[in-house]
Amino acid sequence: MKRTIALLFAVAALLAALQARADLTIEITQGMDNPTAIAVVPFAWNGPGAAPVDVAAVVDSDLTRSGQFSPVQRADMLGRPTTEAEVFYRDWRAIDTEYLLIGRISTATGDMQLDFELFDVLRQTVVFKGTESAPVNEARMLGHRVADAVYEKLTGIRGAFATRLLYVSVKRVPGGKDYYRLTLADSDGARPIVLLESREPVLAPAWSPDGREIAYVSFETSRPAIYRQNLATGEREQLTNFKGLNGAPAWSPDGNTMAMVLSKDGSPDIYLMNLATKQLSRITRHYAIDTEPVWMPDGKSLLFTSDRGGKPQIYRYDLVSGMTQRLTFEGTYNARARVAQDGRNVVLVHQQDGDFHIALLDLVTNRLQVLTSTALDESPSIAPNGSMVLYATKYADRGILAAVSVDGGVKFRLPAREGDVREPAWSPYMDR
Repeated sequence: MKRTIALLFAVAALLAALQARADLTIEITQGMDNPTAIAVVPFAWNGPGAAPVDVAAVVDSDLTRSGQFSPVQRADMLGRPTTEAEVFYRDWRAIDTEYLLIGRISTATGDMQLDFELFDVLRQTVVFKGTESAPVNEARMLGHRVADAVYEKLTGIRGAFATRLLYVSVKRVPGGKDYYRLTLADSDGARPIVLLESREPVLAPAWSPDGREIAYVSFETSRPAIYRQNLATGEREQLTNFKGLNGAPAWSPDGNTMAMVLSKDGSPDIYLMNLATKQLSRITRHYAIDTEPVWMPDGKSLLFTSDRGGKPQIYRYDLVSGMTQRLTFEGTYNARARVAQDGRNVVLVHQQDGDFHIALLDLVTNRLQVLTSTALDESPSIAPNGSMVLYATKYADRGILAAVSVDGGVKFRLPAREGDVREPAWSPYMDR
């Protein structure tokens, strides 16, 4: 059985009240030493009825998940200010709070408008003031945007809470065929929306650079085929259906070309498809397996996995010169590379002592750092700000998603409420 769902973000938002709970739950397993103490006071609500979402709680949760902040529990707050005049710094110093966030939500314009202020408690000053707005049915995203603003102000790194995740969940059916679901969710796993449901495998979800489309591999025609799907309309287009392997789609940074793996001419090689004309060009020609292409941010080269040296390793293909260069030498297995937007850090799957871990390769220093300690880690995907890596792993005999910061200091798990989860893909920054 297969079912596609036309995804209209406006319509999906109307269903948010029914879908607000997350299919993925967050379990923080490791945070930074001495995280910053911040109080996120419940925001004042000036609208009809009750607020649709506790937006302050969304901000609180996002900052907690980063591992760099330790939000104050509401039960410990000595006051609930919503304006600067109501802020008494002594109340917050008494509970060792470093920063204080307050805000007011109004619906006078039809949308939700959140005016907020961030205070430095020790210096007794306003750090900054801001305003964010969103439709009432996008209240959670409003919270993510405020969390992004606070995170950037206090760390100097752009936040990535107002992004989205793609992942594949598998529901096991004893004695029958499993159900595969391609799901879209907020960065915290909330508001899950099923884009595709099938009794056949779904693999390798990938984002277009503008976040408006996705690509993936589906076996719904009884063999692997690459599809692209528009998220605003739900419209799908089948891009390939060649004999043999059709896999690993990867959009170019300008969105005009898709790299993919095809075996229609023999062994699996990397091909480029012009998405306007559907013309294919083959860029690797080797008897070994060349797979898992990923573009460098400048669009001038690609990384890919190949066993042409005897074991899977990461290689770089220069589109101008046609030259191929091996990048990884440490260990007998390195695969599934994903590149940060800075073009310097590459996350990959690295085998060490028989186990598969997520590692970070610095292309400038050639230093490889292992980030995880679990045994079966795979499918890394890096946040658009380069700070966190999402990956699939095993925990309590189930497939789950987990995350680790690029310095290895912050870790959390995102197990599903039911079934196994795999193949995560972190979105680029989304246009509003």
